[in-house]
Amino acid sequence: VLVSGTEGFLADRAMRRLRDFLKAEDPSIEVVDLDADSYAAGELLTVASPSLFMEPRFIRVNSVEKCTDAFIIETLAYLEDPAENTYLVLRHNGGVRGKKLLDAIRAGTGGGIEISCLELKKDTEKTEFAAAEFAAAGRRVTGGAIRALVSAFSDDLAELAAACQQLLADASEEITEVTVE
Repeated sequence: VLVSGTEGFLADRAMRRLRDFLKAEDPSIEVVDLDADSYAAGELLTVASPSLFMEPRFIRVNSVEKCTDAFIIETLAYLEDPAENTYLVLRHNGGVRGKKLLDAIRAGTGGGIEISCLELKKDTEKTEFAAAEFAAAGRRVTGGAIRALVSAFSDDLAELAAACQQLLADASEEITEVTVE
């Protein structure tokens, strides 16, 4: 899975949800973290190799936009024959470094998919995000409440999400401007 884009909050959330989903399926899953910017040859193959008891693995790789040449070469080779019960998640913050690797994942090599986490710059995008937070929880919210939230927390998407979650936890009825105030 390629988690790409500059919006760190959305990327962190996507990676956390992937991990939580896989842990719910199999609590014995082993989580391994690698840093692509300090990657040494052979690391991926070492952590992705099947264990004696074939436990599933969730390998998170950060800083792919700063990766070493060895990482690109070995990950491209890995994608041609990925290990069974191993989930590889690559976090790429943007830029052109590793383009051949990114293109391979985007083409579906090794079953690859991309989760795009682009920065939400416009107020309309932030409004849609806040509305989706309430919709995902199955809660009603007025347009005025969403506008007030976006106005108050437009500089930081993580704070906007936290405010939405706080309102969901505190309010039992429809969320209105009065609730937000």
